[in-house]
Amino acid sequence: MAAALISAAAMAGCASSGSSQPGAAGSTAPGSTGAASPTAASPASSSGNAPAVTSPSSPAAAGPASCPTSSLQVKQGVAQGYAGGVYEVIDFTNTSGSTCTLYGYPGVSLVSGPPYMQIGLAAKRSTSTPRKLVTLAPGATANALLQIVDALNYPAASCGPAKATALRVYPPSQTVPVYLPNTSNGCAKPVQIMYIGAVRPGSGSSS
Repeated sequence: MAAALISAAAMAGCASSGSSQPGAAGSTAPGSTGAASPTAASPASSSGNAPAVTSPSSPAAAGPASCPTSSLQVKQGVAQGYAGGVYEVIDFTNTSGSTCTLYGYPGVSLVSGPPYMQIGLAAKRSTSTPRKLVTLAPGATANALLQIVDALNYPAASCGPAKATALRVYPPSQTVPVYLPNTSNGCAKPVQIMYIGAVRPGSGSSS
């Protein structure tokens, strides 16, 4: 796990500006400007008690339904810092008694509060790897890799640094979020500092 994240960190670069909104399936991917955008790293993977299964690149016409937020335990897994930011794994574990699926991108943003207020732009989709349907049996886990570039890398005038209290995470295809404690520095102004990968099978947590 650490090796995958360290390798991912080597590919990191400066963030680019853009606009996006959090949502059920993740943020939009606007064109980037300014400093070179970081190249998305390969998502972390590891074994779990009930391994998730990867299906072809598009969802099947019939099969298990999408995993609702209420059927998922969402938590932050391992994190790996690099010069200028950090990579964090977000785990999604099926806590229900039925098989369900995840496909595509979580919607992720930094927030302050409560009451929760979004700080700056939501995470931009990293499209270096294709989306795949992940089928989660009860107890199985999938993960997505989040990159957060340190907002303090940018001039205060263009960033508007603001301390977050949580990550707001929408599982793919869902409109109900989960809030995970997080104290990263965000940019209140429209500077793209976060990038999110598509969900992949397996747990990225350290335990």
